[in-house]
Amino acid sequence: MFEVYDVALIAVIVGLVEVLKKAGLPKRFLPLASLFFGIATSVFYIYPTDLKGGIIVGIMIGLSASGLYSSTKNTIEKQGRSE
Repeated sequence: MFEVYDVALIAVIVGLVEVLKKAGLPKRFLPLASLFFGIATSVFYIYPTDLKGGIIVGIMIGLSASGLYSSTKNTIEKQGRSE
């Protein structure tokens, strides 16, 4: 079952995507990496016995991580320009 503390996986996925970015993965593949990590963690950790549930929750976690990464990046870039 999906627990509230499993949402912390979003921050872990953001960190993993940042590592891939620093390793040289092209920016256009970062959202796909986020989605992949979300599905993988959900299928293997949150719902190991329910593949359908794991995929659905994994998509939500991956998209959330991608949106968090994108919005944080945009906020930091906008603040840097206004100074």
